[in-house]
Amino acid sequence: MDWNLARALLEWQVELGVTDAILAEPVDRFAHAAELRAAREAPREPAPEAEAKAPTIVPKATPAQETANAVAEARRIAAAAQDLPALAEALADYGHCELRRGARSCVFSDGNPKARVMLVGEGPGAEEDQQGKPFVGRAGQLLDKMFAAIGLSRHSPDPATAFYVTNTVPWRPPGNREPTRDELAMLKPFLLRHIELADPDLVVVIGNVACDALMGQRGILRLRGKWGEAQGRPALPMLHPAYLLRSPEAKREAWADLLSLQARMRDLP
Repeated sequence: MDWNLARALLEWQVELGVTDAILAEPVDRFAHAAELRAAREAPREPAPEAEAKAPTIVPKATPAQETANAVAEARRIAAAAQDLPALAEALADYGHCELRRGARSCVFSDGNPKARVMLVGEGPGAEEDQQGKPFVGRAGQLLDKMFAAIGLSRHSPDPATAFYVTNTVPWRPPGNREPTRDELAMLKPFLLRHIELADPDLVVVIGNVACDALMGQRGILRLRGKWGEAQGRPALPMLHPAYLLRSPEAKREAWADLLSLQARMRDLP
């Protein structure tokens, strides 16, 4: 073979990706493949480490187990908080609830934490999520006007004329939907601890979700105005201000509930 032709053929092979050296003798690839196959199929002696350490199979937790674990973790974390700032920090760091992934703020509370009256709403809306405070939108403005009518303000430094407000869940649910059962279960330990640390004399439970979380009942139109109990304290279910904005005719019932709250406050020692 001509030297130039041989070089051209080698360069052509290199361009095709053939870069291995060509041996003087042919290689029987079929026989080599058979040897590899036989080696793979041959029984092997187990390694001493493999005999000593059997593989541990950890079963994957079911969704119900995951929720139960998350609730247990929430109880442990909430119980460890010794004051409201510590509880707020623990709640913001709680990573099991998916609501936090789509929210901008962890909305903890607003108002005077020493107030004798504590309000518990449902969940933050868009404006609450932006500002990081509960009840600051149109419903919040109506709420302030309602409680101002009986002499209460979230900004009052006097516990006797102030109110303190929080929500059942601290993160805005997507599309302002109601929290799921699992979400409520995970966050309830924080809410109960919140009430315990704030230690109000009276609790106002605003809307269906809050009634469900604190009193185990739904049907706010039936429950409103009837005193019950939440976390060992007298609790008054009331209509949500957002409902009153949609149904102004229900403001008469809301006013009756406010007067009931005012009368109950007068009886406090």
